[in-house]
Amino acid sequence: MKKTNPFSLTFGKPPKRMVQRLLQHDEIADELRAEEPSQQVFMVTGVRGVGKTVFMADLCNELADDKTWTVVFLNSSTDMLSGMLSQLASKGELATIFKSANINLSFFGFSVDLGRGTQIVDTEVALQKMLANMQKHGKRVLVAIDEATSTPAMREFASAFQIFLMQGLPVHLIMTGLYENINELQNEENLTFLYRAPKINLEPLSIGAMAKSYQSVFEIDEEEALGMARSTKGYSFAYQVVGYCRWKYGSGSSYLEQSKLYLEDYAYTKIWAELSGKDRKVLHGIATAESGKVKDVREKLGMGSNELSPYRDRLIKRGLIDGSNFGHLDFTLPFFDQFIIENYFEEE
Repeated sequence: MKKTNPFSLTFGKPPKRMVQRLLQHDEIADELRAEEPSQQVFMVTGVRGVGKTVFMADLCNELADDKTWTVVFLNSSTDMLSGMLSQLASKGELATIFKSANINLSFFGFSVDLGRGTQIVDTEVALQKMLANMQKHGKRVLVAIDEATSTPAMREFASAFQIFLMQGLPVHLIMTGLYENINELQNEENLTFLYRAPKINLEPLSIGAMAKSYQSVFEIDEEEALGMARSTKGYSFAYQVVGYCRWKYGSGSSYLEQSKLYLEDYAYTKIWAELSGKDRKVLHGIATAESGKVKDVREKLGMGSNELSPYRDRLIKRGLIDGSNFGHLDFTLPFFDQFIIENYFEEE
């Protein structure tokens, strides 16, 4: 029987082969587990395909194995408060706690199992009472939101969540999102607690860990495995794509060419479409300035330092370029410079 390709091109679905970001994972997990955490809200950001969803899911699955924790996954385009209430009320162990506290949720359709006290008709009030009783039993809630955007439902939920925090209730929040969406949400009026929340920019995957993974899967020598890993630049989706194509097309040079095509179709075309014309122009200037020096990029674009700086900073925050090498700008995504050169048009 033919073996199944262990690498996946499906966004958001935990793949069979993974390389974890152990340091960032453990930092958040340890903070959440602290008896008195200094942070209860975390925002994970990065470019498409960097592994935000899988990173969050891994954290949530780890905490869900602890009976102290209840993990609630919410969609920012739906009624999030009602969704949170329904998920909490539907969990058997919690339902027993709510029933013993005479929390009457019959207005929300939970009339039989959850107590016969005074009927509650306000979702936010119901959640406050539920969370307060969970706290008495040493329970905590982690709310997970993938690809958060500034929708009316998200803003309503965030306002209520801020009140839960002010009341000292055992709620924690982790969200993933593109830089521009997280930034828009943080700048919403009356949601200043989100602005103070740490933004976790996911680091590139370990080249060494990727190489070991490739070496294990393909039974190849260390040098070839390192070459495969380096070709990804640590980009999480590229780790899957290169592995997928190596498995599908074999060890010839064609698998890297196929990898470029998959990256273009599955990620880069979408990333490119979401950029402004000026951002694309700046990226094209970086791609065609062979030295990569900021000075040469400015000359290529005909921009002064002050004019280039806001674009440079925004593209770094989006996760598209790296400015850590003083005086240089480098692309964070493999083969992205080639994609830009092939797809840029001056009229933009």
